[in-house]
Amino acid sequence: MAIDVLLPYYGDVDLMKLAAQSVMSQQFEEWRLIVVDDGFPSPEPQRWFESITDPRVTYQKNETNLGANANYRKALELAEAPIVVVMGADDIMLPNYLAVVSKAFETFPQASVVQPGVQVIDERGRACSPLVDIVKKVYAPNTKEAVLLQGEQMATSLVRADWAYFPSLAWRTDVIRRIGFTEGLHVVQDLALLLDIAAENGSMVVDPTLAFLYRRHSASDSSVKALDGRRFDEERVFFEVQARRFRELGWQRTARAAAFHTTSRLNAATLVARSLAIGKTDSLPRLLKHVVS
Repeated sequence: MAIDVLLPYYGDVDLMKLAAQSVMSQQFEEWRLIVVDDGFPSPEPQRWFESITDPRVTYQKNETNLGANANYRKALELAEAPIVVVMGADDIMLPNYLAVVSKAFETFPQASVVQPGVQVIDERGRACSPLVDIVKKVYAPNTKEAVLLQGEQMATSLVRADWAYFPSLAWRTDVIRRIGFTEGLHVVQDLALLLDIAAENGSMVVDPTLAFLYRRHSASDSSVKALDGRRFDEERVFFEVQARRFRELGWQRTARAAAFHTTSRLNAATLVARSLAIGKTDSLPRLLKHVVS
């Protein structure tokens, strides 16, 4: 089963090269790498990709910067394979990644998305365990073999704590294209997609086999938005909408979890202390609003 790896790109050139090289080093060989450069102001990415002779690798550059959400949507239009991955341009696939997700889809042909095992790394590529990822691990399914989550069970688990790692997810192309990326969402667009799948009684495979390195660093878009509070403005509105939706579906446990969004509030609370420590007091009203609302 062929897999298209989409790489919407804007940012560190060296990290992007590592990400692309990790795709080209896969044990599973039936892949395409499609890079969509969102107008990064450097000729180096284009020069580097033009030096690659593998016909499975394609590169294009947007004339103007579209922004992350719009660039994801543009990249998704280019997918042709039945399975697609929307990879982060600073993350790394371990050599077994595509083989692991391909096998998961073969074992669970009804699944819409696969989450393989993930190790978090820092800016220098060292394994690390920030608090947010410790919490994710606590709430993620504790399993030693691949399991299938579906419908209400899947939605409730993810709303309690979004333990999925979006760049590491492999999707059925027809499903992710049909649902699409919600315009206006940035930091929770991955969770929105997963909850849309669950709401239509779709399913997700969780395979604990380590296959992906997710890079977490302070310069990331989600980290910056979190520290200044913008992330939580988006999350608060999102969870209110989800609580209403799942209440209407009769999924009361999911609706309660969305209404309380406990781990999201705890995340904001930890950033209150961090903001005070670095003197970023202008973010406190936003953060405190999310903690108590």
